[in-house]
Amino acid sequence: MFFSPQGAKYRGSIHDFPNFDPSQDAEALYTAMKGFGSDKEAILELITSRSNRQRQEISQSYKSLYGKDLIADLKYELTGKFERLIVGLMRPLAYCDAKEIKDAISGIGTDEKCLIEILASRTNEQIHQLVQAYKDAYERDLEADIIGDTSGHFQKMLVVLLQGTRENDDVVSEDLVQQDVQDLYEAGELKWGTDEAQFIYILGNRSKQHLRLVFDEYLKTTGKPIEASIRGELSGDFEKLMLAVVKCIRSTPEYFAERLFKAMKGLGTRDNTLIRIMVSRSELDMLDIREIFRTKYEKSLYSMIKNDTSGEYKKALLKLCGGDDDAAGQFFPEAAQVAYQMWELSAVSRVELKGTVRPAGDFNPDADAKALRKAMKGLGTDEGTIIDIITHRSNAQRQQIRQTFKSHFGRDLMADLKSELSGDLERLILGLMMPPAHYDAKQLKKAMEGAGTDEKALIEILTTRTNAEIRAINEAYKEDYRKSLEDALSSDTSGHFRRILISLATGNREEGGEDRDQAREDAQVAAEILEIADTSSGDKTSLETRFMTILCTRSYSHLRLVFQEFVKMTNYDIEHTIKKEMSGDVRDAFVAIVQSVKNKPLFFADKLYKSMKGAGTDEKTLTRIMVSRSEIDLLNIRREFIEKYDKSLHQAIESDTSGDFLKALLAICGGED
Repeated sequence: MFFSPQGAKYRGSIHDFPNFDPSQDAEALYTAMKGFGSDKEAILELITSRSNRQRQEISQSYKSLYGKDLIADLKYELTGKFERLIVGLMRPLAYCDAKEIKDAISGIGTDEKCLIEILASRTNEQIHQLVQAYKDAYERDLEADIIGDTSGHFQKMLVVLLQGTRENDDVVSEDLVQQDVQDLYEAGELKWGTDEAQFIYILGNRSKQHLRLVFDEYLKTTGKPIEASIRGELSGDFEKLMLAVVKCIRSTPEYFAERLFKAMKGLGTRDNTLIRIMVSRSELDMLDIREIFRTKYEKSLYSMIKNDTSGEYKKALLKLCGGDDDAAGQFFPEAAQVAYQMWELSAVSRVELKGTVRPAGDFNPDADAKALRKAMKGLGTDEGTIIDIITHRSNAQRQQIRQTFKSHFGRDLMADLKSELSGDLERLILGLMMPPAHYDAKQLKKAMEGAGTDEKALIEILTTRTNAEIRAINEAYKEDYRKSLEDALSSDTSGHFRRILISLATGNREEGGEDRDQAREDAQVAAEILEIADTSSGDKTSLETRFMTILCTRSYSHLRLVFQEFVKMTNYDIEHTIKKEMSGDVRDAFVAIVQSVKNKPLFFADKLYKSMKGAGTDEKTLTRIMVSRSEIDLLNIRREFIEKYDKSLHQAIESDTSGDFLKALLAICGGED
C-alpha cells in the first residue's frame, strides 16, 4: 500500500505492477511495434498497468536494449488522442505538466484554462519540480515565459503561484483568520474599485487549512460565499484563476471532478482536458475524484467516459479510471462527507437575493401610458418601445401604468397589447403586466386545463413559493376563476401526488428555526420510507404521510438539518435516494422540494438550462421563470447558471431565441456575466 506524506491512504487508481521486470516489458513493447502495424491493445494494456516510476525504468531498458527512444517510437506508431494519452503517461508528471504549459503558451493565443488548471491545483513540491522540468526540457525559464505571454493581475497571480511558497498546514491563528477576512472584505465589497493585491497576497500565500477557515468566517461575516465576492469584484481570466484557486483550496478532487464533467458534457469532448486530468491524477487522487463525481453528477466517471469516447482511447481512459462506481450504488465515506458539506454550506449561506428588474428612477406613468398608446396606434406596432418600457419598470409601476392608460384613453392596456402583439413576445409581455400572484394563478390554471396536465409547471410553482406568495395565489385564483385552487387541484390530480400539491397549496410551511432532536426523528422517518433504515417503526401508509408532512410543512432551515442528519445516519444523500427509490410525479415533487431547500436559485438555473438545451426550446418554462423571478432572485439564478454550465444565461438565451422575444428576454436577464 502506498501512503501520501500526511499518512493518509494512497488514493490513486494506478499501482506498482507486482513482479515487475523492465527488460521484459521493453521487449514486449518492441515486439508490439515491430513490423507492419502495431499491436495497440498490447501497448495500452502494458502501459496503463504500470506506475509512472516503472514506466521510466521501461524507457531506460528500452534505450539500453535497442538504442532507441521509446517515446519517439510510440509517437511514430500511434496517432491522435490515443497517442497523446499514451505519450503523456510515459513522461514523469513534472515533465508532463511542463509540456502542457509549453503547448499552452506557444504559438498564437494562450490556453489560459490549461495554465489555470495546472498552477491552481499543484502543491509547492509539484510546482518546484515543474519549474525544474521546464528548464531541463526546454532550456528556458518558466516564469519569464509566462510573463511574456500573459498580463495584468492574471499574470501577477500566476507568478505568485509559480513560487510554490504557499504556507504549510500547521497551526492556524484565529486572529490572522479574522484579519484576512477583514482585509478581503475591505479590498472588495467595501471599496469603490477593488484592491486586487490583497486578494493575490492572501489567496496566493496562505495555507489551505487557514484559507478554509477564512472562507467559513467570510461567509458568516458578510453573508455571502467568497466566490460570490470574487465574481462581483474581479473579471476575465483573473477572476477564473481566483475561482479555481478557491475551489482547489476547498477540495482539489472536487475541482477536478467538475473539470472532467465539463470536459465531457454537451456536444463534443474537450479531449486535451480529459487526457491531462486522467494522466496527472491517476496516481494522486483518482479515487476521490470518482467518488465526488458520482455524488455530484449522479453517474459514475466510468460510465461518462464510456459513453463519450471510443476505441483504444476509451479502453485506456477506463483503465486509468480504475472502476465503475455505478455498480456500488451506495456512497463511499468520502462522498457522503461531500454531500454533508454541501448541506452545511447551504445552511450557513445567507445569500442576499436580488432581482434584475428594479423600479425605474424617474418614473412617470403618464408619459409611459402615452408612449405605449403611440407605439400601438395606427398601422404597425413599435415593439421596441413596448419592450423598452415594460421590461424596465417594476411590477408595481406597471400596475400604475395600466391604471393611467385606462384613465387617459378609456382603454384596457392588456387588451390593446394582446391585439397588437403575438406569439412568445405577447405571452412574455402580458405575463410581465400581470400582478405576480395573478400570473402564477394563471400558470396553474393553464397547467390543469385541456387534455393532460402539465405536472412540471404545478411542481415548479407550488414547491418554490413562500407562504405569503402561496396565500396570494389562492386569493388570485378564487378571484379570477371563481373556484378554489384546492378544488381545481383535487379534480385534476390524484393519489399521493394530489395530497402533496394540496398540502403545499395551503401555504402552511413552518417559519421557525430548527430542532436537532426533531431533525433526527424526521431523518429516521425518511430512512424508513426510503427503505434504507435498519429498523422500521410503523406501517407504510402512516410513514408515507409523515414523510410528506415533513417535506411539505417543515421550515427550510429545519429541513437542511434533517437532510444532514440523513447523510450521517445512512451514508446516502436524500436527493439521490428519492430519485432511486421513488418514481413518477411524487418523486419529481419531492426532488423539487429538496433542491429548493438546498439552493433555490440553482433549482431555477437548472430548469432554465433544460428549457433551452437540445433541439427546440421550451418557451413556456423559459417565459414563466424569467417573468416570475425577475424581481426576486434572477441575478442569483444568473450566477448559479454560469457557475454550473460554464456559459452565461445571456449567452444561452442569445443562441436559443430570436427577434423581439430575444430582445425582451435579454432586457429582463439584465446583463452579461
